[in-house]
Amino acid sequence: MSPILIRPADPNSSAAIACLAAYFRLLCDKIDGMTAAHVPLPDPQAASYRPPQGQFLISWQAEVPVGCVSLHRLDADVAEVKRLWVAPPARGHGLARRLMLAIEDEARALGYQRLKLDTHAALIEAIALYRATGWHATAPYSAYPATHWFAKAL
Repeated sequence: MSPILIRPADPNSSAAIACLAAYFRLLCDKIDGMTAAHVPLPDPQAASYRPPQGQFLISWQAEVPVGCVSLHRLDADVAEVKRLWVAPPARGHGLARRLMLAIEDEARALGYQRLKLDTHAALIEAIALYRATGWHATAPYSAYPATHWFAKAL
């Protein structure tokens, strides 16, 4: 198995769009009522995932994108983690945790002091990961399809 590297990427690159397309298909498969209309490509929030206020990371294995995660500004001290996804063949090896740690490091480097994220009850593995890595439940701050909201101090 070749090593997996995590690198910043343009959120509108072909690799980013491929990751997001796979992630959005997963969401549509798992969340009742969710359709491609809810998650258009290119991602309308893509510009907010660029420095100096955000970041988009892709994990690569043998030059194939196998995961992604993004970050964008909510306010001067708080950023939101979005679009965490790992390709099925790369799951079960701690990559989601590595991506989350990497995006937390990016948030610190950008000067954020707190992070938030939202997710859906159908994403059981994601919820377990967030709880296991120090995220705690917080008040709702977004709408459908979110059913769970988390926060973490950096």
